[in-house]
Amino acid sequence: MRLTPRSEDHFSFGLWTVGWQARDPFGDATRQPMDPIVALHELAARGAWGVTFHDDDLIPFDATQADRDRIIKSFTNALRETGLVVPMMTTNLFTHPVFKDGGFTSNDRGVRRFALRKVMKNLDLAAELGATTYVFWGGREGSETDAAKDVRAALDRYREAIDFLADYVIENNLGLRFALEPKPNEPRGDILLPTVGSALAFISTLEHQEMVGVNPEVGHEQMAGMNFVHSISQALWHNKLFHIDLNGQHGAKFDQDLIFGHGDLLSAFFLVDLLENGGPGGVPAYSGPRHFDYKPLRTEMTDGVWESASANMTTYLILKERAKSFRSDPEVQEALRDSMVYTLSEPTLDHGEDWKSFMADRTSYEDFDVQKAADISYGFVRLSQLAIEHALGAR
Repeated sequence: MRLTPRSEDHFSFGLWTVGWQARDPFGDATRQPMDPIVALHELAARGAWGVTFHDDDLIPFDATQADRDRIIKSFTNALRETGLVVPMMTTNLFTHPVFKDGGFTSNDRGVRRFALRKVMKNLDLAAELGATTYVFWGGREGSETDAAKDVRAALDRYREAIDFLADYVIENNLGLRFALEPKPNEPRGDILLPTVGSALAFISTLEHQEMVGVNPEVGHEQMAGMNFVHSISQALWHNKLFHIDLNGQHGAKFDQDLIFGHGDLLSAFFLVDLLENGGPGGVPAYSGPRHFDYKPLRTEMTDGVWESASANMTTYLILKERAKSFRSDPEVQEALRDSMVYTLSEPTLDHGEDWKSFMADRTSYEDFDVQKAADISYGFVRLSQLAIEHALGAR
């Protein structure tokens, strides 16, 4: 079993992950700030392929243009030295107090205009660094009380912002596509576009919907009580899985950002199986970055930070191997056939069949043996147990 990451695995990390100082609402930081250049070299040494960041992760909010240019030059040199790429970038519209009521949907029109300019400045930087995806996480786009926000007007402003920024990307040939990142709550009491389904519905209203997809996160969907494998399947069905954030979560509670697989392990197994084997003929269903958006435990010092970074990649590789074993097991193939999993791909209607010919087919209703069909045992228990045994390495 190969557990050493390679560039072809497309593992990427956000600077905000390994660089998290472990400050939380109840306690101060337990780790010192990390130089982004150090982070790049450490990630590269452990086999990572890419690095992502919010603008403020790299460039201080109040940096002068001269400071900004100097930082970007140093960062670009480090990318060249390490061989890391920047597949995705995003803008921080949630930390500074100016964004306490949101960026694109703030009740203050001036804040909304400032947010647009901040993003535009960083769309240029993303293109300059070779990124192809730009993520929008609306962490402050929401409210704590329904009296404070006209949600329909807020969605109008959200759509206005995404349409406007898409025009900017297109007219300036920046070569970027957008990915919306859903989350139900935290830091706002309720966040707009809380789940993958709601984000997909919103995208369908956009002027340039072809260039906008989703960036689902394991913990965010599970916070909302959603089945993450189902959410990713729907995103793939819509051809809208533009990016993915991998981490761990223990159910519907605060956003834990655990190491991937250190939450719902069986869900992580089925997710990796879907990503790696879920395409036609068993090929990967998703070819983009396997991006880890997690937080090293607050109990750990620097050595634990890098141990946790490696743990994300190792766990993914283990589950990838386990999923491959699951799919190649003859007993699993037999169980899949017995459970009629493959027959779901067959169209319900015959080619060219209209409602009139369908109504004339007595086998579909009048002569259909309801009791025989009701007495079928689908064998899902056996199939599920086989999956568990492969996930646990018992086969």
